[in-house]
Amino acid sequence: MNTLQNKSISTASVAATEDFAAGIAAEVKPGTVIALHGNLGAGKTVFSRGFARGLNITEPVSSPTYTIIQEYPLEQGGWLFHLDLYRIEDENAALAFGVDEYLDDSEAFVLIEWPERIADLLPEDTLHIQIVHTGDETRDIVMS
Repeated sequence: MNTLQNKSISTASVAATEDFAAGIAAEVKPGTVIALHGNLGAGKTVFSRGFARGLNITEPVSSPTYTIIQEYPLEQGGWLFHLDLYRIEDENAALAFGVDEYLDDSEAFVLIEWPERIADLLPEDTLHIQIVHTGDETRDIVMS
């Protein structure tokens, strides 16, 4: 994951953002937690769709704003867990639904929208990705 830290890119379309995310999926290993930072409409779900495609997930991927978590089984075993914590008040609320079990799953990839809600629960090696919507379809993506 060190090769991904401090990497940045500007994408000019939704497809380019998805392609970039698919490439990230190919580089990370199961057990990786990715914190997606950005305002409403920044492109966190666009990134998530591309990441899922990079893991060969063919079903539609949408933001789990109301369900909080969507689980996608992987063909080769393991899971993609897509969490949207926008409606979660704090870490205690997240612990009440078992967020720690998702974060600790060594066979899963975990994408978290609104990770600041559980900042103190994130693993130390979490890959943080800041997405800034800069135009109709353009985005700046910075990893740390």
